[in-house]
Amino acid sequence: MIAIVDLGIGNLANVRKALKGEITDDPYRIEKAEKIVLPGVGNFGAVMDKLEPLKDIILEGIREGKPFLGICLGLQLLFEESEESPGRKGLGVFRGKVVRLRGVRTPHIGWNQVWIKRSCPLFEGVKNGAYFYFVHSYHAIPEEDIVVGVTDYGNIEFVSAVCRDNIYAVQFHPEKSSRNGLIVMKNFRGM
Repeated sequence: MIAIVDLGIGNLANVRKALKGEITDDPYRIEKAEKIVLPGVGNFGAVMDKLEPLKDIILEGIREGKPFLGICLGLQLLFEESEESPGRKGLGVFRGKVVRLRGVRTPHIGWNQVWIKRSCPLFEGVKNGAYFYFVHSYHAIPEEDIVVGVTDYGNIEFVSAVCRDNIYAVQFHPEKSSRNGLIVMKNFRGM
């Protein structure tokens, strides 16, 4: 079973449909799941507050080697901190921080290309430069070698996909990204 963590925010129906998963906030169901998905929409600090009761279960699942997928804010929450919520710690799975997109219109909404920097099973069958759908105002700056994909937006390049071992995360919304997003979701489902 794929547990799609329900924090009471965002429309999870498309994620559930694409992954054939179960939307749940039940710690027992998340603990027993074979895979965990953390979709996210909203403010870094507010979502971390909602995530607090499930934090240890999610981190234990990651440590056990369960495939984990972070989507949008779900990617950002994997890092240590965010400018969006100074003083509020993230999950700290990856070293680095999340900063505001600067020098460009925010939020970044719409279709944009992902340039694949290294091989990752999540992107198997996806062409380099494929388009995905984005909605965000912040982006991660990793302090370790986890970058899988980057995206150009205006005069900046930001990290749009990361991967390490069993942990995968994307800044875009695969559930809103048509064919390419479905390939990514199918690849995760098959892990």
